[in-house]
Amino acid sequence: MNASAKKIAVVTGAGSGIGRSVALTLAAAGWAVAVAGRRTEPLEETAKAAGDEADVLCVRTDVSDPDDVTALFEAVRARYGRLDLLFNNAGTFGPGGVPLEDLSYEAWRSVVDVNLTGAFLCAQAAFRQMKDQDPQGGRIINNGSISAHVPRPNSIAYTATKHAMTGLTKSLSLDGRPYRIACGQIDIGNAATEMTERMQTGILQANGQLAVEPVMDAADVARTVLHMAELPLEANVQFATVMATSMPYIGRG
Repeated sequence: MNASAKKIAVVTGAGSGIGRSVALTLAAAGWAVAVAGRRTEPLEETAKAAGDEADVLCVRTDVSDPDDVTALFEAVRARYGRLDLLFNNAGTFGPGGVPLEDLSYEAWRSVVDVNLTGAFLCAQAAFRQMKDQDPQGGRIINNGSISAHVPRPNSIAYTATKHAMTGLTKSLSLDGRPYRIACGQIDIGNAATEMTERMQTGILQANGQLAVEPVMDAADVARTVLHMAELPLEANVQFATVMATSMPYIGRG
């Protein structure tokens, strides 16, 4: 991809897991990628993995902090002048296995602040930049989850935020139409990352039993994101589900 045609992406939660895989896949396809996350060292590891030829900008960012989000998109504007893609990926499960009645307000709030408020803040900043730039427009892809459809036991904060992500996606899609801003959502099930290690050792099922669940390579998710990202703005994958084939999703519960 020549310099004049180079597309610019922001990937949040890019220091590990799905975010890192997506950032590396975009970079390999010739995109310039701003990688954001709460810790600088993992972002630098992502940039190193992309190789010396890749154009990767590391910006330490807490997506739940409005000032950090503003600084992230200002850094992207200063370096590249425009933005073509936001992959809204940063997220947290919160404390695992805590019954609803025992979940603290602080734990609830921390999940909502990252998964929902953080996604909103990044989407708002990207929307503003995409609306104002010339040529106008761009794409936002939100990382939903199988939990945007069905919950796991003891996951009320995570599940609520992922259901809310679907509403965020739909509103962004509608509000972005006049400005050539497309928005889609990828709902992911059991990608093999640091966050899903417990799937491979046994995780609580709806019937109260523990079971090992199949996982898939995060690269399979990244290839789907790349496909969504490289569509012309006249086309949009509104919702996509990418999951380990045999995970207990169809029929969960």
